[in-house]
Amino acid sequence: MVAGEMAERPSGTGPASSVEPSIHQLRLFLTLSEELHFGQAAARSFITQSALSQQIRSLEKRLGVTLFERSSRAVSLTAAGQALLPDIQAAVEAMARLRRAAEAQGRQLSGRLRVGTIGAEAAMPHTRAVLQTLRRRHPRLEVQVLSLNFVDHLGALYRREADVVFLRPPVPDGIELHRLATEPRVACLPSGDPLAALPRLALDQLSRYPVVDVPPQVPRVWWDFWAVDPRPDGTPVRYGPVAADMEALLHTVAEGEAMAFLPASARDLFRRPGVSYVDVEGLPPCTSALAWAAEHRDNPLVAAVRQAARSVPHSRAHP
Repeated sequence: MVAGEMAERPSGTGPASSVEPSIHQLRLFLTLSEELHFGQAAARSFITQSALSQQIRSLEKRLGVTLFERSSRAVSLTAAGQALLPDIQAAVEAMARLRRAAEAQGRQLSGRLRVGTIGAEAAMPHTRAVLQTLRRRHPRLEVQVLSLNFVDHLGALYRREADVVFLRPPVPDGIELHRLATEPRVACLPSGDPLAALPRLALDQLSRYPVVDVPPQVPRVWWDFWAVDPRPDGTPVRYGPVAADMEALLHTVAEGEAMAFLPASARDLFRRPGVSYVDVEGLPPCTSALAWAAEHRDNPLVAAVRQAARSVPHSRAHP
């Protein structure tokens, strides 16, 4: 404490000024109430000691009370300063919350996000959770959901027809993933086939069955996984008719022309006359994922969906 502070003490409380205290003055009050030393409080606030003294005098005038007792040896809060301390702390904290809320509003995205889905991915709990989180965080964002077929769902990312796609891996190079859920795969068989009546199959029991194929535009890395091609013993798969979407695939199976492997959730989501689902031992599980083109990962819209997806816990279904 310097001797000059003796001359800076207000002559009295007097009536409060009609000018409201500034938030800057309230912050300086809190700093000085912690330090109880003008020099240290000024240094901490990155202002001069005389500027701090002037701001405190102005605050006291505006409030109409003396906040600090000053002497040549010490600084202390007055009874009024002690009484007002909680309210001043609350006012500063409220202003900080207001600023954070305003900044969050300023960061909110607007515009249209194009979200592709394949099969029943739009109905999956993890997809709904990601989109709900996204809408809550960015209420001004318009979300357009696109239903894509086998041919379109990966190409839409390359062609920028969709910003992100909820799909089932694997994916070719150039596409990145955030995995959201894991579940078993099952065999999709014609209901009249003898194997459809069994509770569980071994993969080699299906070796003689043709598998539904997809159009040549579909990346082979994707369909090889879903067709389990080649089989564990190295045998290549024999393919049947081509289907470009899920309805065509199910129709092909129901007609007895081929079989397919699908996620276990198909039992509930794709119930169709003439189609049965059977568990298969030794068949690796599948995953659901959010996908985006690697070159667009830092696009603000894509980044917002990626952040929402990271907040959704990974789910794992059991047979």
